[in-house]
Amino acid sequence: MRGNRLFALLVTLAFALLPLSPHAATVTTHRTKHPIHHYRHTRHLRRRRLVHHSTVAYRHRVVHHRYYERFTADSFATTDLTAGDITAGEDPVVRRAAIDALGNMNGTVVVINPANGRILAMVNQKLALSSGAEPCSTIKLSVALAALEEGIVTKDTPVNLGGHYFVNMTEALAHSNNLYFETLGRRLGFARVHYYATEFGLGELAGWHIAGEHLGKYPDHPLPESMGGVGRMCSFGESVSMTPLQLGALVSAIANGGTLYYLQHPTTPAQVADFKPRIKRELNIGPLIPEIQVGMHAVTQYGTARSLRASFNAFPVMGKTGTCSNGGTRFGWFASYADSPYGRIVTVVFLEGGRQTYGPEAAKLTGYFYRDLWNNNYFTARRQAPHTASGDGL
Repeated sequence: MRGNRLFALLVTLAFALLPLSPHAATVTTHRTKHPIHHYRHTRHLRRRRLVHHSTVAYRHRVVHHRYYERFTADSFATTDLTAGDITAGEDPVVRRAAIDALGNMNGTVVVINPANGRILAMVNQKLALSSGAEPCSTIKLSVALAALEEGIVTKDTPVNLGGHYFVNMTEALAHSNNLYFETLGRRLGFARVHYYATEFGLGELAGWHIAGEHLGKYPDHPLPESMGGVGRMCSFGESVSMTPLQLGALVSAIANGGTLYYLQHPTTPAQVADFKPRIKRELNIGPLIPEIQVGMHAVTQYGTARSLRASFNAFPVMGKTGTCSNGGTRFGWFASYADSPYGRIVTVVFLEGGRQTYGPEAAKLTGYFYRDLWNNNYFTARRQAPHTASGDGL
């Protein structure tokens, strides 16, 4: 009898010590049955857990079914994009640097002397002279100038974008804030937005008798409100078609103090020697340029074009990026002017393709271009060269 009790005691002790064993995790136990009153008193907790798990599951489904835009265009060229370009009247140093910077990306590079409107190089002329594409966020330059001219804001005016969220023009340009420019667009109204856009050269040929140049368009009517209205036109350039030459002419006017030149593309050395600038009109933007220049510089310092500084920071570069898509093709814009100690030069890089195509990429390529010119002493050489009739001494 005592032996049986002793055996039972040992068995009980052995089971009591099992949880301390490293193998305790393998022991299967049965769930404790709670009395009915326990379920009644904890019903609210179980409902809360159910709501929590449902919310997590819902969020998981939203992320799982997230929409991704599909692109059918290729960001990289499989053929020679420069085939057919007319180059006898271009600056060979500038052209070589532009070609090297573009590499095998599908796109075009247009380089302009803002002091006279001469196109120094135009790589992939077929695309450069086409009817253009949606300007994306580069349209914000036109809208910013219009708002400044109308006295709606200054570069430091805080604009309320909802609640306690305020942004000024410098930061809005730097980070390409869509809501800010949609707000400015609605305050301006379509009539004034349209007036200034056409005054700045959108919707008309930018070049002077450049063979093959097509016309971009600026619509005579606002975008329907169901599609975003004038606000969308002022943040993305929706329904607008802009060419690299039109954008280059506008940025040249900002760089030179307000003269909108007809762009000219000499095709022979004789045309270079006989070059004469042709003014389209004088823009009343001189006093506004310091206001917008700060934001354009912020773009390359810490904004959407900061990738440019990774490859070039020898002197200030002012610019604006743009990224958007249409019909399976993505567009990447970057328009800028470099403020060298020896003069200014304007560059427009326009890319089209798929997911690898976007504005910051165009800015990075622009940095390669400016670095190439700097490393080859282009700016100092141009400064030391005698001025010709074309006035191309930077």
